[in-house]
Amino acid sequence: MTESTLIAETCAAIRPLDEAAMAAAQARQDLLTKPQGALGRLESLSVQLAGIQGRPLPRVERKAVIVLAADHGIAAEGVSAYPSEVTAQMVLNFLRGGAAINVLARQAGARVVVADVGVAAELPAHPDLIARKIAPGTANFAHGPAMSREQAVRAVETGIALLADEAARGLDLVATGEMGIGNTTPASAIAALYTELPVAAVTGRGTGLDDAGLAHKIAVIEAALDRHRPDPADPLGVLSAVGGFELGAIAGVCLGAAARRIPVVVDGFISAAGALLAAAICPAVKPYLIASHLSVERGHGPIWKALGLRPLLDLDLRLGEGSGAVLAFHLVEAACRILSEMATFADAGVSGPQG
Repeated sequence: MTESTLIAETCAAIRPLDEAAMAAAQARQDLLTKPQGALGRLESLSVQLAGIQGRPLPRVERKAVIVLAADHGIAAEGVSAYPSEVTAQMVLNFLRGGAAINVLARQAGARVVVADVGVAAELPAHPDLIARKIAPGTANFAHGPAMSREQAVRAVETGIALLADEAARGLDLVATGEMGIGNTTPASAIAALYTELPVAAVTGRGTGLDDAGLAHKIAVIEAALDRHRPDPADPLGVLSAVGGFELGAIAGVCLGAAARRIPVVVDGFISAAGALLAAAICPAVKPYLIASHLSVERGHGPIWKALGLRPLLDLDLRLGEGSGAVLAFHLVEAACRILSEMATFADAGVSGPQG
């Protein structure tokens, strides 16, 4: 499947969900002081979390969002409403604690982990910046491959390694986040390949393109896919042809987390495209993924459908950074708390259902 020992070993470590833990969680749900199923998807989410973590009472006390930053050569084609310089500027904003993800992570009690995996600028050293630059941005995939196959492998391996480092610090729940001007363009290309939908059906306005800009973006992606003809059965080849370094790293984070039985709350359109790559590399990752929200990017819903996932929230978000995933942390924690803290009928002295 892959020429990378680390990727192969990580995939081999991803096991099916723990059926015994899920059965125990479901049995307890059925005894809690409520009609069975009355808390809907919070109940099924708690059972999924039990299966992921391999314990009947899952916990999500130690939370992190890993924000991967990288630039894209395809931005030179005018596919974004913002200049590429914004990527580096926003990374500095993350490090100062002033971005939306910082605010939302503080509210959720989650740490923000910022990694440069391919920003086109030289960022100043900072104690909270993890420097893992593969290259100063990808190449322009309108004219050639976005990256070499070796770089594609490195991108996925970088995500796996970042997750391993965070797991060593203590981690019960992780969210994927990203920053990279132009990155909805490679995400749309990946979405078109794996959903088998026309490019126009999975390509949105990104940071705010007008109608002419959107039409141009669609044409650029269509021409690039026609030029490269990447094979969906070769996800590293797809990443090499039309991907981004942060997309590969997101795939690695998903794989690394699943190998350690850590649930992954997947954020917006770009993060979902990274999760698609992870699932293409190793389908066993899918049960470890939690769809956080449905963004206004038109390709987001089709990706969730392709992954067999249903998002928890629908708030018309289109920011990225991990913002929607960290908002969903509250629901994930609620699911765990309901399961572990709510009284059973016997505990409360409440009569159960008749019959």
